[in-house]
Amino acid sequence: MALSLLEADSPAVTTLVPRATPRTARTSAEMALFGIYEISKILATPMRLEVTLASVANILTSFLQMRRGVIVVLDGDGEPEIVATGGVSRVIKGKTLKSIPQPVIDRIVATATPVVVQDVASDPMFAEADWQDGDDRPAETRVSFIGVPIKGGNGQVLGTLSIDRVWDGSVVFRLDEDLRFLAMVANLVGQSVRMHRILAADRQRLIDEQNRLEKALHTVPARPTPRMGGIVGDSRPIKRVMERIAIVAPTNSTVLLRGESGTGKEMFARAIHELSRRKAKPFIKLNCAAMAESVLESELFGHEKGAFTGALATKPGRFEMAHGGSLLLDEIGEISPAFQSKLLRVLQEGEFERVGGTKTLKVDVRLICATNKDLEDAVRKGEFRADLYYRINVVPIFLPALRDRPGDIPLLAHSFLDRFNAENGRRLQFTKSGTDLISKCYFPGNVRELENCIRRTATLAPGEVLGRDDFACAHGECLSAVLWTGIKRHEDDPVSALAAGEGIRPLGSRPQVHASAPPSADAAEAHVVAEVDHGSHACEHAGGGDCPALQSRLTEKERLIDAMERSGWVQAKAARLLDLTPRQIGYALKKYNIEMKRF
Repeated sequence: MALSLLEADSPAVTTLVPRATPRTARTSAEMALFGIYEISKILATPMRLEVTLASVANILTSFLQMRRGVIVVLDGDGEPEIVATGGVSRVIKGKTLKSIPQPVIDRIVATATPVVVQDVASDPMFAEADWQDGDDRPAETRVSFIGVPIKGGNGQVLGTLSIDRVWDGSVVFRLDEDLRFLAMVANLVGQSVRMHRILAADRQRLIDEQNRLEKALHTVPARPTPRMGGIVGDSRPIKRVMERIAIVAPTNSTVLLRGESGTGKEMFARAIHELSRRKAKPFIKLNCAAMAESVLESELFGHEKGAFTGALATKPGRFEMAHGGSLLLDEIGEISPAFQSKLLRVLQEGEFERVGGTKTLKVDVRLICATNKDLEDAVRKGEFRADLYYRINVVPIFLPALRDRPGDIPLLAHSFLDRFNAENGRRLQFTKSGTDLISKCYFPGNVRELENCIRRTATLAPGEVLGRDDFACAHGECLSAVLWTGIKRHEDDPVSALAAGEGIRPLGSRPQVHASAPPSADAAEAHVVAEVDHGSHACEHAGGGDCPALQSRLTEKERLIDAMERSGWVQAKAARLLDLTPRQIGYALKKYNIEMKRF
């Protein structure tokens, strides 16, 4: 058999290997190329690092005639952090295998060069290694070792990649080809390990920054509530929001405003900008849900002249317009997954290219995001990227719904009425009955719905005062009551009736059930279900009852249980609460199989 001389990168490492035929060499090159392709696919798959390395170690057995392959990743102190083995298919953390002597790893790491040992039995570094562990070959069988360093982008050694070969005469291989192949694999593994560590460090930095800010928010001494232009309210929930904004605004941290639609997210975003050091710079806003993905990309990043049909001139994007200032991305939870990856790069690097352009632009922008979507649920469903979620959710601020701050309703109502008077040259005022009515309303649309209610009532008011009878809900004309209280619509659709200029029946009016003519059991059960649903939303005109939109959207069974709980499980009292008869309550309890509680 012909022999060839191999001079390894490591000094003083020389070995004789069998010379392959041209056909064998060509086949080996093809296998190596295919092996690199398969390993690169594994490294590109999003998995935990230890699982990825174990898969790489296992796949080496498919392309190299070897007994065992080992990948060792070291931590910052030079100690083994991950040990992935091929052949035995296992992943071990925190310790090396007995079959890899520590002097071998130390030498590869210290010299940052490969180590090739033709016969481990004659090498002092392997004197204490049990290389026959789990192997039934004779002890005199010659075993060779090849180990290469795993390097990062800056040349730092991150670990080692090694295999061992058994020279039993049944296979033909070249150690020089194996050395080149392992060096290429180690380079790919090094880049993957470095990328995983960068991402882990970035994620940990964001978590630490969020924890630091949250700790600062909890340890900050009591201070007067800051006054912010346009924000009305002195309830405790709104004061907490304003205090948090006053702390966060001077920083450059990304803020995520969360809350229901109509809670004033844009106004609070402007308050953050006005209290920051960027207040002299632009405040730019964009509703991400109001446009298609292609249009959104052009709006955010801008476009070059001729980038697409209709692009007659170069247009700067919102990021460029907000340079030095603040950018509000409203409804960010509605952007598509494809556009999320484009946005992530801008947030990470602070740079982008215009649509159709090649020049990289850098911007300095304070990002404020807003959404009423459950982003955590969207991340679990795969609808929203987790890395983008962590990037924008640095300082979350939850805006309270109007029903959680009922004491602010009169203040907001007077503020909206004053604004209406100033715009229209009128002198309208509230009566006490009018203020009491709106203070008890549910307002599912929050501040936006309250403002619309005040403007509608003020516009249609015949006199100079707004009383109870001037509001739509007092006459059964409140669309909010219809749309949010779960009333079933049949042929007499209330919304259609109002659109046609007709009125709808007030929710407090309903057919009466006469005790002198009790209905049948089936009819009574069908009627009482409608009564339980209807009675909980009735608007009591006499006595200043609540607005019909005040009640929450509960099921009939839930409303029945709530009435029984409030009445101490006394059917007669529950019947009075729901404006029903005790017999109807009994039918309803039987229908829904509600077990009576005894006290």
